Amino acid sequence: MTLKLAIAQLNFVVGDLAGNARKIVDAARQAHAQGARLLLTPELSIAGYAAEDLFLRPAFTEACDDAVKGIAAALADLKDMVVVVGHPTGGSLRSRSVAVQMRYNAASVIKEGRILETYAKRELPNYQVFDERRYFTPGQGTCVFEAGGVSVGVLICEDAWFDEPAELARAAGAEVLAVINASPYHVGKEGERVARMADRARAVGLPLVYAHLVGGQDEVVFDGASFALQADGALAMQAESFKESLVFMQLERSPQGVGVVAAPSAIAAPREAEAQLWDALVLGVRDYIGKNGFPGAILGLSGGIDSALVLAVAVDALGKDKVRAVMMPSPYTADISWIDAREMATRLGVRYDEISIKHTFESFKGALAEEFKGLPEDTAEENIQARIRGTLLMALSNKFGSIVLTTGNKSEMATGYCTLYGDMAGGFAVIKDLLKTTVFALARWRNAHDPYGTGASPIPDRIITRPPSAELRPDQTDQDSLPPYDILDGILARYMQDDEGIDEIIAAGYERAVVERVARLIKINEYKRRQAPVGIRVTHRSFGKDWRYPITSKFNETAGAQKP
Repeated sequence: MTLKLAIAQLNFVVGDLAGNARKIVDAARQAHAQGARLLLTPELSIAGYAAEDLFLRPAFTEACDDAVKGIAAALADLKDMVVVVGHPTGGSLRSRSVAVQMRYNAASVIKEGRILETYAKRELPNYQVFDERRYFTPGQGTCVFEAGGVSVGVLICEDAWFDEPAELARAAGAEVLAVINASPYHVGKEGERVARMADRARAVGLPLVYAHLVGGQDEVVFDGASFALQADGALAMQAESFKESLVFMQLERSPQGVGVVAAPSAIAAPREAEAQLWDALVLGVRDYIGKNGFPGAILGLSGGIDSALVLAVAVDALGKDKVRAVMMPSPYTADISWIDAREMATRLGVRYDEISIKHTFESFKGALAEEFKGLPEDTAEENIQARIRGTLLMALSNKFGSIVLTTGNKSEMATGYCTLYGDMAGGFAVIKDLLKTTVFALARWRNAHDPYGTGASPIPDRIITRPPSAELRPDQTDQDSLPPYDILDGILARYMQDDEGIDEIIAAGYERAVVERVARLIKINEYKRRQAPVGIRVTHRSFGKDWRYPITSKFNETAGAQKP
């Protein structure tokens, strides 16, 4: 007995039910023509993931149900072809004060025009970016179906991270586990997935096939890298990451049970973390702009490291003809800044313009002269410059339709080293989840690699090596206001990303005064982050869906601060 199985590792669009259904039908027909008799699609592939509060609209889930029926009808002529489709189903009892969910994160088994079974996800994640208990009710049953003489047990994503769903599928006769998934990317996630699924395969003694989504959806990115494991956890197949693909393998029964058969070339070559991180940023930008219909992107190119990295990502994502860079020198802009900005724009071939803000800045100061009379210049004047630049970029965006890409990084967002309605003004925050030290590391990596063929060494070396500065006052550097970035980022990684306490961080070798200052900066700048544009999540804890702290709060973790 041999069953050829295919995985549709596809990039779906939330809410594009007709388009998503068409992709599934096309993949099924292509797979059938190549001899496959089982096709797995990712979790919630009909709806797109995550559809968030669209799930609460009865009209949406009803339309998803209709789309599944439409797929079944469209594939009625494919003899012996079984397709597993992820979709939401059901509804809820709702009032203005109460909602009782009767909606499920489901997978339907389709064959020759009929929906044979529908399985509801049992384990609903409610951590990090996941909020499934808001939308769905846990399922109770199991789903084991036959395809080409093999008994296949369906699980949906989180189900496979727990013991019971897989054990119940095996008890119901499953010879292989088919796990459909929409698992957002973060650095290191791919290896963690494979390791956990290998544990699951070994625990139940069954091979496991993991079908995964690819694509960007608002702040999250899905990396694909679908795979198959033998019953002993050995990797038998792995698709390339961050690319749509239709991947095939064989399931063969022997006296020892069902096993996965695939060519050695079916395992994608391992890739370094920086390469995957770069792909995540590129895909996040490409899909956010493409799926939302923006004609291109515009950004302020300052001659600094952050905007340089964003420009390089944008060109790799969109191509040089859809990216525009604008340099806006102020009285404090160093000559080397505009020289380096011009040089980088030339290397990448993008449209580059210079709009001086010197006269506009003087006009603002003149308008405020009476109000500011007798007071020294400070952050008020610094922020005026940033806000002038934000206004100019947004005006260009309004006039030409291109979205403004902001250039702030995670270290700045954490500490408030950013200006509301200034450098925070824009539509999409490309490096919002990159610590400053990661920005430097990724810039060096991009200069050493040209993964999309848009130009080698796009970032002038001086941009990487010079001390970073906002250039809003004479001889300014970031370290005038912030700890050195290696220290700051070390504290942020522990305090913000890993939830370590202040005393734990101090015990790891950081100075108490610095740790307490950083913790305070994070706390008092929550109001700024709430007004920041959405940006790409690439770590396990970003300032976005998985960071929900109150703006108004008197909690202070410093020892003794809570005593009455």
